[in-house]
Amino acid sequence: MSNLRRLDLNLLVTLDALLAERNVTRAAARLNFSQPAVSIQLAKLRDFFGDPLLLPGPRGMRPTARAEALREPLRQALQALNGALSPAQPFNPAEATQTWRVAATDYAESTIVLPVLGGLRTAAPATRLAVVEMVPTRIARQAEQGDIDLAFHTTEGSPPGLRRRTLFKERYVLVGRANHPRLRRRPTPKQFCQLEHVMVSPDGGGFVGVTDEALARAGMARKVVLSVPHFLFVREVLAHSDLVAMLPARLVRGSRQLKVMDAPVEVPGYEMSMLWHERVHRDPAHQWLREFIAAAV
Repeated sequence: MSNLRRLDLNLLVTLDALLAERNVTRAAARLNFSQPAVSIQLAKLRDFFGDPLLLPGPRGMRPTARAEALREPLRQALQALNGALSPAQPFNPAEATQTWRVAATDYAESTIVLPVLGGLRTAAPATRLAVVEMVPTRIARQAEQGDIDLAFHTTEGSPPGLRRRTLFKERYVLVGRANHPRLRRRPTPKQFCQLEHVMVSPDGGGFVGVTDEALARAGMARKVVLSVPHFLFVREVLAHSDLVAMLPARLVRGSRQLKVMDAPVEVPGYEMSMLWHERVHRDPAHQWLREFIAAAV
């Protein structure tokens, strides 16, 4: 790096032209410089490398051994630098080979990843998608370090410092098995509280959630007899027992095994958002993926 600090990088472009043309006049024309300007730059290059680089010969200038050793590495370095400085190329999903990594809970897997998957396989068939465990306290660091491309999280409580886009608003519904004897019609608030409930506690072992908080404000309480950490298990429990649950509506949409209805108590819903780091905000491939997901859900 100390050598680069002493060198005007434009001189390397001149050297590349001189090695290609082996003639100061032709190199000047190629660079759109005057011949004296190229001669001055050649003198600076000779001083920097401590080598004549190009010597007069019968058919133009002959590169020294040092210049020959520089030729290919210099050409590759300039090509790489030019590519890095060029405007980002438009993203073509049909030819893309990216592996995208998204952090999601089982709820987000069912309501975001699953609806996206079929279309993604069609639009970008050579790409791969890795779904990793969503741990809220790790999201910001994972995104910053490039361990994940996206995370799906409720808007409330999203880690600060990340870009965010709201995907949809979710509401809670009352759910039980399809032939549940006490769900033939919408229960009253009192009947609702008498039912035996299962709830999801992401942190594990909790028996109080947003439904209980809403009931408490009305001076009521329900009977929660089972607490589990994952939504997918809840659906199995409901299908094979008389337990009921307050679940996000999208999670049980179209389920034939379950009876879904509006609850007799008003429970606040939430927004689901897509999160990403500033470092990929303007990346064409990442922009395409975000737009694709937003349109699919």
